[in-house]
Amino acid sequence: MAHIALYRAWRPQTFHDMVGQQHIVQTLQNAIREDRLSHAYLFSGPRGTGKTSAARLLAKAVNCERGPTPEPCNECEPCRRIAAGAVMDVVEIDAASNRGVEEIRDIRDKVKYSPTEVRRKVYIIDEVHMLTTEAFNALLKTLEEPPAHVMFMLATTEPHRLPPTIISRCQRFEFRRVSLEEQAEWLQGICRQEGIEAEEEALVYIARLSDGGMRDALSLLDQISSFSDGRVTLQGATEATGGLPAEQFSRLAAAVRDSNASAVLAEVDEMMRAGKSADKCLEQLMHYFRDLLLAQLAPAASASAGRVASPAELKGMAEGFPRERLFAIIDVLNRYQSEMKYAAHPQTMFEIALLKLCTDSNSADGSSSGAAASRATAGGGGAEVQQLQRQVAALERKLEELQRSGIAIPSEGDSSSGGRSGGGSAVRGGGNGWGGRGSSGAGSAPKAARQRIKLDPFVASRGSQLALQAMGKWPQVLARVKEERVTVHAWLVDGEPVAYADDTVLVAFRNSIHRETTEKPANKQVIEKALTAVMGHPTELATTLQKEWQEALAGGSQAQAGQPEELQLATEDGASPPSEPLVDEAYKLFGEELVVIRDE
Repeated sequence: MAHIALYRAWRPQTFHDMVGQQHIVQTLQNAIREDRLSHAYLFSGPRGTGKTSAARLLAKAVNCERGPTPEPCNECEPCRRIAAGAVMDVVEIDAASNRGVEEIRDIRDKVKYSPTEVRRKVYIIDEVHMLTTEAFNALLKTLEEPPAHVMFMLATTEPHRLPPTIISRCQRFEFRRVSLEEQAEWLQGICRQEGIEAEEEALVYIARLSDGGMRDALSLLDQISSFSDGRVTLQGATEATGGLPAEQFSRLAAAVRDSNASAVLAEVDEMMRAGKSADKCLEQLMHYFRDLLLAQLAPAASASAGRVASPAELKGMAEGFPRERLFAIIDVLNRYQSEMKYAAHPQTMFEIALLKLCTDSNSADGSSSGAAASRATAGGGGAEVQQLQRQVAALERKLEELQRSGIAIPSEGDSSSGGRSGGGSAVRGGGNGWGGRGSSGAGSAPKAARQRIKLDPFVASRGSQLALQAMGKWPQVLARVKEERVTVHAWLVDGEPVAYADDTVLVAFRNSIHRETTEKPANKQVIEKALTAVMGHPTELATTLQKEWQEALAGGSQAQAGQPEELQLATEDGASPPSEPLVDEAYKLFGEELVVIRDE
């Protein structure tokens, strides 16, 4: 491949050629000058940042005929032969393909022999994290106390996969990604040396795609220069790498801004006909909106942003998007990018993501609040009225959500009567049977006491004939829920119906997660619809945990045995609940615990 030739031609030959790693170069050169070289080094960092190149340069520096020297001469026989890989005492191993214990044992057996061609024997192990546990154990002793004539240099992109015992025996150097400015400047110098005519915007684009790796940048430069016959332009770079031109980004962003779904679909169709991949287009579009956000928040960071479009064009486009909407757009694109990895039809996911951006244009608080503020300023005296109307509408929405979630909204009569009674009356709640029953006037009562009082009506009526009939219909309810929505049925089967009172079925769950999911308004609506159909009259759902229900049962038994005054509070007229002969006989035969037989 052509780009390999260019990379080999511009592979670092001296420490001076190590772009962006000056801190590492200075440390290694000082160690050579002061004769304080370590027996083992660990070079870690992203791919293409010079880890293996630094290891080769260090091998040349310690074996140079003029050295050890801080800068290899590249003219003597050892330097030239090490660069060509022809010295048997400088061994480079790829741990990805030689990861077994046998290869490491072979190294351990050979390190004791003195070098035959150069001053020091050097072992360079690339991608060292790929070694097996047994291989690391075999390397450990040799790495800790190697002979004086041996040096180990380990290179890896994933240092966290190395055993701590290996890391602790090496001097570790972290190679960083090369900055955008350093890469662009270095590529410009290479283009001058190679006689390649290149636009500055194209070199910045290449540097951005390389993600801080000089090796990837050189490969892209050679690929693009071959594509465009020695002249590197931004348009040619975009076409050669499968990117999108800035004009297409602008048209797509304008369509999203204007909520023009037809224009969005037309742009997507044009991208697909041009052979672009949906996931790559989505990724680049997310970067474009990120650049729009930077154009608003940090206009001076244009040099480090790696933008495809010109700063003036980005600034004009960014003015059409509120800041909050840009954050929302990036969040949506990022979410769909994650889902696209597992999608059978990525193009469909890409279209849905863009259509969602068009339909969600009014959901961003920034745009609506900005428009409202402008209308309030223009309206003068009517601004306060409009603000009050918005507040009232928001309160009404919250009130509806509370009612749907099952919290009782007391009327004036309820609030006054609630102040007289300490609890015990079974008050019908809005959508949750136990949430609005037996509310005590003291809002600061302990949590356990509130739960016992709320469950009192169910404890009192759990053995009634009506309750037993309702419990017997539970399998039919489960069947209807399963037909309506299987996912809700999967959560509901964890619960067990334990009581029935005031047209409300109480279901006890073993797991709080199952209970909370069942209580969601959409799921609860499905269940109550099935209950109403089976029972023949409007029926609601109430939920609790098995532990809370058992505590309520224990409290009810104590009240019957030695606390008659609490039992009187649980009824409106103070009288004991009437006994049922059938229920008493059932207690004698089966006990007090309710057993429900499910037909799976």
